[in-house]
Amino acid sequence: MHELPIAENIKNIAVKHAEKADAEKVTDIYIVIGQLSSVVDDSIQFYWDMITEGTIAHGSTLHFKRIPAQMRCKACSTSFAPDGRDYLCPECGGHQVEIVAGDEFFMEAIEVE
Repeated sequence: MHELPIAENIKNIAVKHAEKADAEKVTDIYIVIGQLSSVVDDSIQFYWDMITEGTIAHGSTLHFKRIPAQMRCKACSTSFAPDGRDYLCPECGGHQVEIVAGDEFFMEAIEVE
């Protein structure tokens, strides 16, 4: 359910920037979502047509780009993709890791007419 306010924020940002550029219509919105993010792109898509009705973003297409998770071990600096079971370093077995990629969530681009 938290995707509804996220979709509304995407719409508000897109409309604000499109209007600032004197655009008549938002055609495409490109969104980057990391694998570790709890955002579900299908849920955002589900709300999209409903919340954009009556705005210059109505009929626009959402494009989702997923970024795979990448971790780095703080003990040995090995970078690795988590296997889904745990976040232990495959090189040294260390459990203190940092997220290098995969927690992103941002609007990459907006196309307008």
